[in-house]
Amino acid sequence: MKSSSHDNFVLLKDEHNDIVEFAEFLPTIWQQFSNKNVIVDLSEYDQATLNQLLHFLELSNKHRATKQSFVIINKALSTDQIPEELMVVPTLQEAQDIIEMEEIERDLGF
Repeated sequence: MKSSSHDNFVLLKDEHNDIVEFAEFLPTIWQQFSNKNVIVDLSEYDQATLNQLLHFLELSNKHRATKQSFVIINKALSTDQIPEELMVVPTLQEAQDIIEMEEIERDLGF
């Protein structure tokens, strides 16, 4: 896994070409990023399936419960195919925009 810290988020990227294995690995290190906004970069998986992405749902829910953002970058599926509970966007810029919007919402008490 590659990780890089930015001003308001940490970017995590898989290096082993296995979405499910990566999704199962992240909860084991969750404490390292539990107090930060997270972007999971799966942009290189252009054939990702909904079932594969759903492996991140439990961690996403757990992370969002701590009032932090959890956004996945992937464009293999349309947003209509992905449940609302899982935030998936096609680009890094859109992921950053989502984090900024969610931070504003949290600051306003939403």
